[in-house]
Amino acid sequence: MARYRGPRLRLCRRLGDLPGLTRKVSKKTSPPGDHGEKNRKPSEYALRLEEKQKLRFNYGIGERQLLRYIKAAKKVQGSTGYVLLQLLEMRLDNTIFRLGMAPTIPAARQLVNHGHICINNNIVSIASYQCKPGDTITVKQQDNSRNLVERYLTFPGLANVPSHLELDSTSLLGRVNGMIEREWVALQLNELLVVEYYSRK
Repeated sequence: MARYRGPRLRLCRRLGDLPGLTRKVSKKTSPPGDHGEKNRKPSEYALRLEEKQKLRFNYGIGERQLLRYIKAAKKVQGSTGYVLLQLLEMRLDNTIFRLGMAPTIPAARQLVNHGHICINNNIVSIASYQCKPGDTITVKQQDNSRNLVERYLTFPGLANVPSHLELDSTSLLGRVNGMIEREWVALQLNELLVVEYYSRK
């Protein structure tokens, strides 16, 4: 399935807060749809599906891409859900968003796709690039690139930079110092339900 291009606030009303997708807040409190909230209890499948959808829409990845991340996480020793979150959080577009260089993950993806971002002094235009501890993230030395990121830095998407990242806002330089800790993941979800959803496939 192609990347979601529909109304973002509608998704936030259905799935809850998705900090990577949009900064806007809906004035409506009821879920989307003609009849608003249904009073019946959601099934176990519905709960797992909802958690999976939160992950997909927040990080802006497709179904097949998420399935590949799940398979990669299962091959690594440790909790599959935690490893999955680490893989998604260490993507380049998400790292730029968490550094505050972009207001949302889609905006960060656009910065990467348009060649504004360098990793270790090499231009990288692939948003799914996996950042590694020791990587340095810089903005291309052109006025339009630097002006764009400086404008974004005045209104960052999230208030705090995670402990595994470091940002020098004057030189527009970011460093990856390690892997992300679970408590620094901004998205509120139960990753075990996502693993259970895919274990039945």
